[in-house]
Amino acid sequence: MKARFKYRIYPTLGQKYRLARLFGCVRVVWNDSLACCQEKYKLGEKKPTNSELQKQFITQAKKTEDREWLSEVSAIPLQQSLNDLNQAYQNFFKSTQGNRKGKPIRPPKFKSRKSKQTARFTKGGFKVSQHKVYLAKIGKLKIVWSRELPAIPSSVTVIKDCRGDSRIAPTRYFLSFVVEVLPEVLPKTDNSVGIDLGIKTFATLSNGQTIDAPKPLKKRIKKYRKLSKSLSKKTKGSKRYEKARLKIAKFSYGMLRKHAKLKDTRIDFLHKLSTEIIRENQTIVLEDLFAFA
Repeated sequence: MKARFKYRIYPTLGQKYRLARLFGCVRVVWNDSLACCQEKYKLGEKKPTNSELQKQFITQAKKTEDREWLSEVSAIPLQQSLNDLNQAYQNFFKSTQGNRKGKPIRPPKFKSRKSKQTARFTKGGFKVSQHKVYLAKIGKLKIVWSRELPAIPSSVTVIKDCRGDSRIAPTRYFLSFVVEVLPEVLPKTDNSVGIDLGIKTFATLSNGQTIDAPKPLKKRIKKYRKLSKSLSKKTKGSKRYEKARLKIAKFSYGMLRKHAKLKDTRIDFLHKLSTEIIRENQTIVLEDLFAFA
């Protein structure tokens, strides 16, 4: 079973420049290949294979004047970008044919420099040490190990999270490792308990026990409304308006950070809940429970 482990990194100014160049190259290779696939579709021709796209938009593109700067970055993330494009098309085709479960998948879209930037390295493109992680043609990145990796990672994705004014929403960088882990085997038991999910109460068990849902954003949303109401009363363009706008921007960034942690908070809440019930020698069906997250 594969699992992801995400850690914060702190690149230097030179490494930020090299990462920006890497993200740009990955984005250009993706967009050029996607434009080619769309053009082939309009002409009624078949979509080029992954190997044909890599040869045209990586190998041959490096020899042209317009794309010669592609050789300044590692070729591994460029190849992985086209692998992702190929996988995105396969998911789309399977979805349109009804061979894929879940919601309908839309066709791949062009990447923008304003959105989150990612680049994936596979084995040979990175090396993990005690205090730093080396990425090919980027250098050794300072990393904060909030927890240990359970095994040697098979790949790592470098992520540029948010953009904007450094005083309001500073740009953050992360490394996301893919690690192979063994699934946890739960103890067998003949006891069982039913679960009824609700809105006011997160869950009600058949034994009468009720579990309240965590609501970390409730108070912050109330304060955000209060700040927005205060801003609406200010004259646009005035000093007080700009001061109130800046206050909302800082508070909104705090909400974004809180919202980013919510998914981990919900999963952690569900894990602790299921562990507590199992310790009481009960078995629960987690399908619907984890779908809530």
